[in-house]
Amino acid sequence: MDTLFKNLENILSSNSTLLTTIEQKAPYLRGTEGLTRDITAVVKVASIEDISAILKLANNSAIQKQNQFTVQPICSGRNWGYGTSLPPTDILPVVIMDLSQLKKICLIPELDLVTVEPGVTQQDLYDYLQENEADYMVPTTGAGPDCAILSNAIERGYGITPNTQHFDAVTSLKGYWATGEFFESAISALDKSTSSDGTLRDVSDKTFRNGLGPYLDGLFTQSSLGIVTEITIRLARKREAFKSFFIKVYNDDLLISIVPLIQQTLRDYEGIVGSVNLMDKSRILSMFADNPNGTAQHQVMSSQQINDIAKQQDTPCWTIVGTIYGTTSVVNVVAKEIKKLFKKIECKFIFSDSAVIKLGNLVINNMPNFMFKMSNKLVDVKKQLNSFNLGEEIMLGKPNRVALKLAYWRNPQLPSFANDSNHVFSVAKDKCGLLWYAPLISMIPAEMERYVSFVRETCPKYNIEPFITFTNLRHDCIDSTIPIVFDSSNPEAVKDAHDCLKELVLEGLKQGWVPYRLNIDQQQWLLDKDKPFWKAVQLLQDAFDPNNILSPGRYNPK
Repeated sequence: MDTLFKNLENILSSNSTLLTTIEQKAPYLRGTEGLTRDITAVVKVASIEDISAILKLANNSAIQKQNQFTVQPICSGRNWGYGTSLPPTDILPVVIMDLSQLKKICLIPELDLVTVEPGVTQQDLYDYLQENEADYMVPTTGAGPDCAILSNAIERGYGITPNTQHFDAVTSLKGYWATGEFFESAISALDKSTSSDGTLRDVSDKTFRNGLGPYLDGLFTQSSLGIVTEITIRLARKREAFKSFFIKVYNDDLLISIVPLIQQTLRDYEGIVGSVNLMDKSRILSMFADNPNGTAQHQVMSSQQINDIAKQQDTPCWTIVGTIYGTTSVVNVVAKEIKKLFKKIECKFIFSDSAVIKLGNLVINNMPNFMFKMSNKLVDVKKQLNSFNLGEEIMLGKPNRVALKLAYWRNPQLPSFANDSNHVFSVAKDKCGLLWYAPLISMIPAEMERYVSFVRETCPKYNIEPFITFTNLRHDCIDSTIPIVFDSSNPEAVKDAHDCLKELVLEGLKQGWVPYRLNIDQQQWLLDKDKPFWKAVQLLQDAFDPNNILSPGRYNPK
């Protein structure tokens, strides 16, 4: 490997760093998935030009069949549950291309556009907007403030702020094909404009998403055809008014009545109401309660345990969470209309600006600490209010770690997630076990009811809690996320987690429930290279990555 290391050192700019020791590589080998891969080296890229140089070296090495290696690009390396920073395969030596130091941000406030490089995290963008007094919402996710904006968009992630589908908000991108050749749109290539600070360069390209000629930007999403070095996204401005709503439904059988009401809400108030989350009792408890079996126990909660904790914390069977953005008058009218709509079923309504929430925060925040030591009920109320407030921050585009508590449900090393304010939480570093089952479900009440029964029957067979969330992105589109949380230090728990995910996927496919994202292991065994779609992908791969050097196996079955 010494020759490979020398070859890399010879092409890198002075500020980029080559990491080769076991200690230096260790952080990149940590994942939440219970998977193992080997990596040979890591390049912490400080100059975008180094990306092309590394790709060209990898291609030349492949052609000469000497010192061959493949390249695995990462932004923040926090793709929790899908691979974290691990490569899909490690048949050849793998060089991780760490792009986290590329943090340039360029805002065009007149047009609500911002251009970011791969290393820009949710927190980076939030801090930048605050420093520049720019009144925009960061496209937040529950993955946490240290996760990159760019990688989430090109993986087609989504959130709960107004621009829910994050790649849909991408208006242009630049990068390199796997050959090392630079990519920009036809409009960008034709644009001859210049500006001293670069802010007004490519304005036409950045404002007109569809470009000129064939639309190629999408080829960079969920693929290994190239590396994206910048994206421009449309930011949602903070509205004059905002209100979140929480609807509690205490009858589990009312799911079939809930769904049409959510559909009507999303139809009637498109652009005003963001995505709507529908979560079951167990999923809510994972946010507010501690694991009653202890984090090290490889067993699910009993029905009695669930009901006891739910009664203690007033947790309903189903919780509907949504957001309303707009002018004050519009928000108030829509809130009244939604409340009127949901009166068709038996439920309890809470708005974020309600007197109950305001009074609760006022009392809890001014209560002396000794009172909490005397009452577990007060502690529970404080936890719930804190989670409520942090959840609202995410809805307003301020990133935080509130959703990461889920990953610690079965973590024996860190049982006091909510109490340790000094710990910098990293679910991979803290050895949390997390996988995701994320199928698309038809927004038909009977179909969703059948899916719920399927998940609740399947997960406990493998000692996995059936935490269920439906994210209603539009009136006709639902993605359900089932977090498979396990103790990654327990080999039996790791096996059960993967077996559970495999059964959910394979049996779900028979029902038409197809995942919209796959982890690096699933991509190897689930996708069929002989299907026409993947044959077409292989033709593209042969053209853009003829030597198969860029993340081999990533959404490209062999």
